[in-house]
Amino acid sequence: MRILGVDEAGRGCVMGPLVVAGVLIHENCQSKLMKLGVKDSKLLSPLRRQELAKEIRQVAIRTHLVRLSPAEIDKAVRCTQKLHKLNRLEARAMAKVIEALHPDVAIVDASDVLPDRYRQHIVECLPFPVQVISEHKADKKYPVVSAASIIAKVERDRIVEELRAKYGDFGSGYMSDAKTVIFLETLANSNSEYPDYVRSSWKPARLAMTKATLKQTLLSEAASKI
Repeated sequence: MRILGVDEAGRGCVMGPLVVAGVLIHENCQSKLMKLGVKDSKLLSPLRRQELAKEIRQVAIRTHLVRLSPAEIDKAVRCTQKLHKLNRLEARAMAKVIEALHPDVAIVDASDVLPDRYRQHIVECLPFPVQVISEHKADKKYPVVSAASIIAKVERDRIVEELRAKYGDFGSGYMSDAKTVIFLETLANSNSEYPDYVRSSWKPARLAMTKATLKQTLLSEAASKI
């Protein structure tokens, strides 16, 4: 039996893409992944993730990646139809991974508060029947999903590093990072719109731009009175 684990990295980030990864293995290779020490990617150091990613690819039959750009994410978030929000976009991306790797069973880490609804969103996008198991915290329960989380995180880290080298050090890209907050505010204060590596639909990004616009308006009004 061919088992596929699917997970994502970068869902809550304000900068850079969301990356969905799939790791396809033979059923009897699950023990090999466990021996490697795979676990939720957030529990591993960047160096250990990179080491494990190489080892995972040696164990896997195949891996596959789907990258969702900030523009794709913004379009989904801004859509007025509920069915086209971020969860649905991510479900379609996971369906693309499943379609590319054609497993007997796919285990996905559910983003929806209702795992079965998320499973149904994925199944609706598949051109062939597949047993899809959708669970919360699947990256902690199933080694093959942990492996997918590692592959996704390593790829996203690589892309973020390229963005930082090109545009400046914005930190992790998460709003819990003070460096990211300062960088985003600086962008808002010096531009009328965000560059394409920023998810401008994210609430923190919208608030920063609104504050910057208001500040500029007040300064202009004050200057006109002088």
